[in-house]
Amino acid sequence: MPVLLENHDSELALRPGTTKLDIVKYLYQHPEWGYSPKDVTEALDIPRRTATTTLKRLYDDGYLGKTDDGYYHALGDREDIRRYVSSLNQTHRMFGHHRDGNVTPEIPEKQIGENRTDEELDAELEALADEMNEFAE
Repeated sequence: MPVLLENHDSELALRPGTTKLDIVKYLYQHPEWGYSPKDVTEALDIPRRTATTTLKRLYDDGYLGKTDDGYYHALGDREDIRRYVSSLNQTHRMFGHHRDGNVTPEIPEKQIGENRTDEELDAELEALADEMNEFAE
């Protein structure tokens, strides 16, 4: 999977297509929650031992936090990881349907600029900008 170089941080040892990144993405997409290894196993459909081992390594490497009672969570001060996950989400939204063989990409009713008023185009651009800002926050 390509990475958006503008937001890419080579110091992060997170590579697309790995369980390690899948877990980090999941936790950083839900930063208000803490997850047990069992929760991660069920959410990502990975073996329990893999989840437990990977969560421990991610915690030891400073990618995740952990509560005293064993719940793993995203770290609020790791802005670099949050930006990386956000850029992966944006990349997947833009190009992901090309990799998912069983997913049919959405085809807009109207092609870009075709039979659209300036107001419709402005509204569409504003909606896209709002969506991008939502992930940047």
